Formats: sequence, structure tokens, C-alpha cells
Amino acid sequence: MTARIVVVGAGMVAHRFADSLVSRAEQDISLTILGEESRRPYDRVGLTRFFDGAGAEDLELDPAVLEDPRIRLVTGDPVAQIDRAARTVRTASGAELGYDHLVLATGSSAARPPVRGAEHPGCFVYRTLDDVEQLKAHVERRAAQLGRPVRGVVIGGGLLGLEAAGALQGLDAEPTVIQSSDRLMSAQLDLPAGAVLRRLIEQRGIAVRTRTRTTSVLAGDDGEVRGVVFDDDTVLETDLVVFTVGVRPRDELARAAGLVCAPRGGVEIDPSCRTSDPDISAIGEVASFEGMCVGLVAPGYAMAEVAADRILGGGATFAGYDLSTKLKLSGVDVASFGDAFATTPGALDVVYTDPVSGVHKKLVLSDDAKTLLGGMLVGDASAYGALRPLVGGALGGDPAAYLMPAGGVEAPTAELPDEAVVCSCASVTAGTIRGAVHEEGCTDVAGIKACTKAGATCGSCVFAIKGLVGAELAKMGRSVSTALCEHFEMSRAQLFDAVRVSGLTTFSSVIERFGRGRGCDVCKPVLASILAVLVRGHVLDGENATLQDTNDHVMANMQKDGTYSVVPRMAGGEVTPEGLIVIGEIARDYGLYTKLTGGQRIDMFGARLEQLPEIWRRLVDAGFESGQAYGKSLRTVKSCVGSTWCRYGVLDSVGMAVNLELRYRGLRAPHKLKLGVSGCARECAEARGKDAGIIATAQGWNLYVGGNGGATPRHAELLVEGVDDETLIRTIDRFFMYYIRTADKLQRTAPWLEALEGGIDGLREVILEDSLGICADLDALMAQHVDSYQDEWAATLADPAKLARFQSFVNAPSTPDPDLAYVPERGQVRPASIDERRSGDVLIAGTTLEVRR
Repeated sequence: MTARIVVVGAGMVAHRFADSLVSRAEQDISLTILGEESRRPYDRVGLTRFFDGAGAEDLELDPAVLEDPRIRLVTGDPVAQIDRAARTVRTASGAELGYDHLVLATGSSAARPPVRGAEHPGCFVYRTLDDVEQLKAHVERRAAQLGRPVRGVVIGGGLLGLEAAGALQGLDAEPTVIQSSDRLMSAQLDLPAGAVLRRLIEQRGIAVRTRTRTTSVLAGDDGEVRGVVFDDDTVLETDLVVFTVGVRPRDELARAAGLVCAPRGGVEIDPSCRTSDPDISAIGEVASFEGMCVGLVAPGYAMAEVAADRILGGGATFAGYDLSTKLKLSGVDVASFGDAFATTPGALDVVYTDPVSGVHKKLVLSDDAKTLLGGMLVGDASAYGALRPLVGGALGGDPAAYLMPAGGVEAPTAELPDEAVVCSCASVTAGTIRGAVHEEGCTDVAGIKACTKAGATCGSCVFAIKGLVGAELAKMGRSVSTALCEHFEMSRAQLFDAVRVSGLTTFSSVIERFGRGRGCDVCKPVLASILAVLVRGHVLDGENATLQDTNDHVMANMQKDGTYSVVPRMAGGEVTPEGLIVIGEIARDYGLYTKLTGGQRIDMFGARLEQLPEIWRRLVDAGFESGQAYGKSLRTVKSCVGSTWCRYGVLDSVGMAVNLELRYRGLRAPHKLKLGVSGCARECAEARGKDAGIIATAQGWNLYVGGNGGATPRHAELLVEGVDDETLIRTIDRFFMYYIRTADKLQRTAPWLEALEGGIDGLREVILEDSLGICADLDALMAQHVDSYQDEWAATLADPAKLARFQSFVNAPSTPDPDLAYVPERGQVRPASIDERRSGDVLIAGTTLEVRR
């Protein structure tokens, strides 16, 4: 006898249930899926892709699942009633279907807060494809009517609210996020992590207001939204409102049918996902397990697997909620997993913060510092896919090493135990992935996705999958893929050559010809660097401006309080008295903290976003140019005084340093580049700790390459010795261009040289003996760079479109951030600590800088 299974709801969880059931069912089954929307199941997690140009068909989930003859999908006909006694359901159209087992997958609906005027036209929720289509149409219509960008307010600063704000920005609207609590994503992040996230979000041009409650929405005489009123009676003008304040389980059918529901909403289920009626299961956001309903897809998928297994006679149980999340807002990496708030008794925190790069990472460990309990990653979530599967297991080694930036120790994905869950969305373990490699012949991430569904939903586990596949292939003696990411099968070096030969000039044209999809936070910055070398346009020109890393977006380094540092170029550390006076006047006028850097230039800290163009206009007028302290590019050329002044100097180290810095300024690379020039063997410029170090001798210049400081210091190796100026420069030209052409993403010259075939001897053969026949190409590429150089800040000041991005608040461009606060120290100011803020003895940015008590 054929078992009749009916699913109420046709979303992502229902689709997963159908896939799981029919792929394992050996007995005869008939599966009917009844959907309320007129669409086939689609990817609600990737809804923001709609604003990047994806159509409804691009978001549709795997259609092959529903082509199984045992499945019937009915769309646009929601269930109106459940008759448990007769075991039937009746739809809105009047159709009646019998069932042997009923599965409720009705999901949830977007909540609206008790705000007066929330029903006005121009108020939206962000939940379904219909919602985002209506939002897009409204933005386009209002922008045409108003003749200016639309202003939008997003009520709710959680995961969905930030995605909605990013979507509005993708429509050229000006979004402001309103959050009632003291930080964004307060359910996932603590106060320090939330502060870093806020700075990153504001850096993107999205305004943020925390500790703010909305009481009403105002409409004009034409009925259109014109503003929102807050609990302090202030009004913020806006043209639309998007509510993202949470969801409510769609449990009305279950309640009407007499099923037991939780007091706070949702159909109560046991570990088998059965409701109070053993013939009815509930899965996804409508299900309440241990008093909780969770609006994440991963637990819903786990429930779908359990329900399917139970219907087929298995004994699977739902283990509880995995609340791990990863923010999918382009340009901002945020992840939270496990016991992120350290609620476990005796839990320890290991924290890494890099205020210059806008990165905050925290791991939560057991009291013996051996077991990983959870963590938070803001600004750099690349380790999320590798760390999340380790929750509950021994971390091994130094915990701090897992938090270090590129160059530190990578999480050992290859060593994950078989039972570790790698993909929480699809509940796929490391053992399943290894089995797919050995038994199914999968050799890349795409193959793993097809075989196991791992990585097919949010994609945050792709890094871990790639590591596991590579390790298994290596064990089998097979070659390991060097693909840049899932969007490009090529390595960075191969992609560089492909772009060079094809002559393509934009990311969209490159990915259309050589890749697939829409790119990610791995390939976009890589292509930005490659195009900067080969096309040599301004970093903020056209669509390529959207590819840049955080600091490149505003050509300045973000600091811990959300302000920026200004670093004008001082080639070779040389500066005139007139230049020093200009810098001093600027620092005095804008209240900036000044410091001499290790690269022999002056860094000015504390500039607000809207002040950057004003400061740089004065610097450019005085003859300064960008020092590019924000880019993966040439930073500095450090030098000693050399033969011009020092009695020990053999050659003019300052002159050579100035010459080299002016030659390589603006040169983009896989990682930052630093040089040093010492005028004698006493090595006062510490040249051997640089990517290229030059030391003067009586016979000429000695050139050392492949050195660096940082977390893993390395001395440079001698490449040539006793050469003249012309030979030295030509050799450095070729070394840099060969490195730029062949290095991997974010690979510094030190590890690149270590991995280079033949090491330093192989490098000599290529750039001195021309063993590959490419020296002429390398020379030409460097010549093109030198000839096409333009100062990025001077060009920006001449372009009103580029200047438009330098606003702290889109609705009040000249208003300083009221959260900035400083204290005096050693004759200057620095950011106030939390305790100092509480005491009130701080200087407030944007005022007359008097002490406020």
C-alpha cells in the first residue's frame, strides 16, 4: 500500500524534507507538497542576491528534486483546515487530500512592531520574494518621482536588518539602521564585537543608530512615508521603512486543529519531530523544541532529515539548535558560533583585535583551555568554516594561532574527526565528505555539493570542504586543486595571465568569460589587485570600486574608534621643513594624534570620514600624495642617512630610497610591499627584514629579497651583489613583477619565495638569466606601471562622484559622530576607554574639545 505523505508549506525546509524522503524511500510513497506562494521553492537565505541581479529562477532550489514522479507540488493553494480525525487537509480552493502522515512546514511570518503608522504604503517587511520585488519597485518609483536617491530606514539591526540595508544600498538608496539595543546583531555579538561591526557597516555608507526605539511612522499629504519618530520625539526623514524585527511562527493551522503549541508560539515537537498527534510532524521555523523556535535554516534542515528518517522507520532524533550564523553582507564578514557569549561555567576568552584592519576575533574555551566552546569573528570570518566543526572538541596547539591573520597557523581542517559536522545547513560530517572523495570520486567543492549538499546553502563551510578534499586527494597521491575559489577554477597566477592575455578590464567581464556565479570575498579583492596592475585605473573607478577591501573604499586605514589615519608619502623618509609645518597645522586644526611610524613617515590619527577630503586637499596642495598605507601595495622604502651625511656611508641610500619609492608607488600586489636601503654594512635601515632590501658596499649594491617582519619574521636572501644603480632597479622591477604575476592570494614574498620551484636559485634563473623568456614582458609591465601612475587622492579630489562617498551620515553629511570621545595624553589625545567614557572626563569629537564633566 502506498504511504500518503502531505507537506504543508513549500519553502526551503519542505524542499529538503522531500529530497531526503524520496532519496531514501524503498517502499511506495506519494508525497504532496502544498504551497501558499505561487512560486516553486526558492533560496530564502540568498534573498539579497535578488538585488545583485539574480532573478526568481536563479534563486530556485534544485528543480531535479521535485521532478521525481512520486512528488506532486501544488503552488498558490494554501491549506485552510486540518481534520485530524479524518486525516485530511482542505485547501483554500476547496480541494481535499487524505494523508497517512502530515508534515507541517509552514515556517514563519515577518513580525511588525507596535508602531503607529506601520500600515502606511512605503512600509515593508523583508521575508519573501514578493516582499523584495515590491520593495525594489517602490524604490525605483520613488527615486524617479523625487529625482534623488531614496532614503530608507531599516527597523532592526540583526542579521536580516543588515542584509536589508545592504539590499537598499544595492538599489542606490541611502539606508539607516535603527537598533533598540546597544549594538548590532546583539543576539550573536558582544559589545566589543558589535562596536567593530558598527564601524564596518558605517564604513560602507550605512548609517546606524543604536539605543533608539521607533514609536511611529509619519506620512505626508500624498500618503507616502516621510519620516519616523523616535521615543525621544526626534524625527528622521525617510522615504520608506523596512521592518526586520523578528519572525512569528505560522502556527495558526496547528492551533485550530488542536495541536499543542508553545506559549510563545510554535507547534511543540519531541526529539522525533512529532507533534502531540503522532501522525503529524512539524519542521522548521514553525516547530518549537524545548520552548524555542529559531529562524535559521540549518536547524530546519536537521529537522527535515529527522522527520524523513522517522517516517521511513528509522530512529533519528533532533539534537537541538545550532545557532551558528554568518553575515552575508558583501564586504562585511561576521560569524558567531557555539557558546559565543561564554555562558559555560569557567569558560575562558582568547581575543585578537586589530583596530587598523577592523578585525575582532574571540574564541571561547573550556576552563582548561583545551576544548573549543564557541567564538565570534568580525571583519575576517575566513576561519569560520574550519573552526565551527571543532566546537566541543579539542582545539590543539596554541588557541591564539587560530585567530592570527594570514601568515599564522590555519585551522587544521584535514584533522577533523569523522563525526565533526562541517556543513551545519545540511548536517554533513567530515566523514561523509571523506567518503564522497573515496567512494563517489568527488575531487572539488562542486562535486561535494552535488554528492552531499554540503556548501550548497550559505557557503560558509566551503573553506573547510576544500581543505578536507585536498587532504584526502593528497593521501591518495592525486593532485590538489589550486582553484582561487568556487567561482574560478584557475589559481591566482593563472587568472592573472588570463586577464593579461584577454585584455578584459572589469570583474563582470572576467567572471563571465573565465568563471561562474557572481564572485565572493575571496576572488573580488584578488581581481581588484590584478586589474589595478594590468588596467591601471583608479581604485574607485566604475564597478571595480565595489571589489576593494574595506580600507581601499575610502583610501584610509580605519582605527579602533571608527575614525581614520592619514599617511602622506614621505619618500625615503625625507620631508622638507615646509612640509612638516603643513602637517603640523593640519594635525592642530583637526585635533589629530601624530606619530612617527617605523616606515619613516608621519601618521595622523583620528580623522573622521567627512574630514578626509578636506585634509587631503590641503596635503595635495602642499605637494604631498597618498602614502597608500591602506592598500595591498608598496608601503614605504626605509633608509638611513647614507653617504650624503653619515661618515660611514658608502653610497647615497636616501637618494636610492627616494628613487625606488617614487618608481614603485601605487604598485598593487598580492600583499603589502616594503623596502629598505642601508648606506653601509651597519644596516641601520634594517633592509634584510624587508621584501626587498638593498645594502651598499664598496663594490656596489647588494640586493636581498623575500624578507618580512610580522607574525612570522624572516630574513631576506641575497639575490645579487655588487651591482650598479641600473642593474639594481631592473632586478627589483623583475622580482616584483614576477611575484605579482605568480603569487597566490594574500601571499607575501617570503612564503612565495619558499614555495618557488628552485628557491632563490630558481628566481635567479628566471629574472637574471631569463630561463622562461619572460623578462621583456616583466620589464614592459613595470614600465607601463611607472608611466601610468596617478595619485589616488589627487584624482579623487577632482571627481565629485568619488567625493560623495565621504560622509559619516548620509542624512547629515557634515555632522560628526557623537560617539567619538577622547582623553588627553602626553600633549595629544587618544580614544577614551569604556571606564573613561563612564566617568565623563572625555573630550567629545566635533565640539570645541573642552573637557565635559
